[in-house]
Amino acid sequence: MSLELTILGFNSAVPTAFTHPTAQLLNIAERYFLIDCGEGTQVQLRKAKAKFNRINHIFISHLHGDHVFGLIGLISTLQLLGRDTPLYIHGPKGIEEFIMIQLKLTESKCTYDIVFNELSSKKSVLVFEDDKVEVFSIPLNHRVYTNGYLFKEKKKLRKLNMDAIQQYGEIDICDYQNLKNGKDYVMEDGTIIDNEDLTVEGPRALSYAYCSDTRYKPDIIPLIKGVDLLYHESTFLHEAKELATYTGHSTAKEAGIIAREAGVKKLVLGHFSNRYHDYSVLLNEAKLEFENTVLPRLIGTIKIKE
Repeated sequence: MSLELTILGFNSAVPTAFTHPTAQLLNIAERYFLIDCGEGTQVQLRKAKAKFNRINHIFISHLHGDHVFGLIGLISTLQLLGRDTPLYIHGPKGIEEFIMIQLKLTESKCTYDIVFNELSSKKSVLVFEDDKVEVFSIPLNHRVYTNGYLFKEKKKLRKLNMDAIQQYGEIDICDYQNLKNGKDYVMEDGTIIDNEDLTVEGPRALSYAYCSDTRYKPDIIPLIKGVDLLYHESTFLHEAKELATYTGHSTAKEAGIIAREAGVKKLVLGHFSNRYHDYSVLLNEAKLEFENTVLPRLIGTIKIKE
């Protein structure tokens, strides 16, 4: 299995004919999560040939338009497609009012339930959890209340060492699940066989950290330590550091520093100011701090293997 991140949009603020505001589709452990929803996101999902009905959870970083203006359109489209299962929206306090007032004024009624999980904590909290994945908030420093999100696979089951197991005739198929769960085996005579003697380490758990609009914030480094893939906004070159700080954004150099200090495996940049027509200048600046940095590609998918 692998982690797959499809970039639906990555530019800042004003859409252009060739770029789109922030939105991403993440596939981790066969869970499909939509991350931010700038205007036109549903069109981008179509271009990516994504199955709308597989998206059950949407994570919104903050309430600026280039991250949320596409949400009401997507909600309406899901209704027209006959959705009848709940849609869960995680985002800042106010996201429910933002959506419900639009539904009210347009006299729209959903055919499905919308479940809002509003966030207000300035500390990292568990936002979502099931049997395979955990999602934590990453508190950021923007002009309005903003969170990034950390998506983590839970530790995977160990693999059976059948050659070792077959040396013990009393170990039966009904014992295999306990062994995969990491439990030692107790023989009928009371002898304990260490789990590590009967199994091997399972596939590596994968992780992705999404750091949306934020000023340089090094205190997030412990939260994202060692992730397989980091998206970090890099709106400006470092020569515009003063403007970046004033507007609540980061530079490409700062994104690279965060990636290096956190020991991540790969960094993807995004949220570029429209002043830059050649994104390679941002890439080159970040690579001076962290070599394994890449630029996003519209409807492009970044795959991280176990």
